[in-house]
Amino acid sequence: MCWSATADLWAGLGIAAVGVASLASVRRPGDAPLAALPLLLGAHQVVEAAVWHAGGGTGPATLAWAAIALPLLPLWVPLGVLTAARPADRPRLLAPLAAGLVTAAVLAYRLAVHPVAAEIRGHTLGYAVDLPFAPLVLAGYLLATVGALLLARDRLLRILGLVTGIGAVACALLWRTAFVSTWCALAAAASLLLFAWVRGRRTVAAAYGSEAGRP
Repeated sequence: MCWSATADLWAGLGIAAVGVASLASVRRPGDAPLAALPLLLGAHQVVEAAVWHAGGGTGPATLAWAAIALPLLPLWVPLGVLTAARPADRPRLLAPLAAGLVTAAVLAYRLAVHPVAAEIRGHTLGYAVDLPFAPLVLAGYLLATVGALLLARDRLLRILGLVTGIGAVACALLWRTAFVSTWCALAAAASLLLFAWVRGRRTVAAAYGSEAGRP
């Protein structure tokens, strides 16, 4: 979320461009889900620009925004971390994936049976979703997203998890005051870290290929 429709649109286009560059740099198929995450985050920002233009409410743009933010992300992130990991490291990543599956199922059901509404509050957008046991759902969401990154063996992914966790707290505090929404800045930082991760994986793969090709 950004502080205006224009900011959301331009941030979304920039983040999506990072996603395209990340996908173009992928050498291993298992890295593709995480490499594509900036593309998803960019699309999310563009969708929110449409929510701003609609004045909030319960329209298709609001539902699309909620579908990405709520059921999709807690499933996408741990699955991406799992597919990118070495086989020996995957068992410890099953807990975040399980949390993501349960959380995504609960959130998808709530979106299916209860409308989600968006409301413009100064320089922020608020989204109202009826959630039972909200603290448990939030815990599952954080375990699936931030937790999966922190459990990864790759150092840059762990840094991404730390940045995401700290950044989410800071953005949430600013958002709750209705002062300004800075989630798009967090999405941009995460996207750049993911691009650096993909490029690093590409360099390692190329070096390994060169070593394997030597007589």
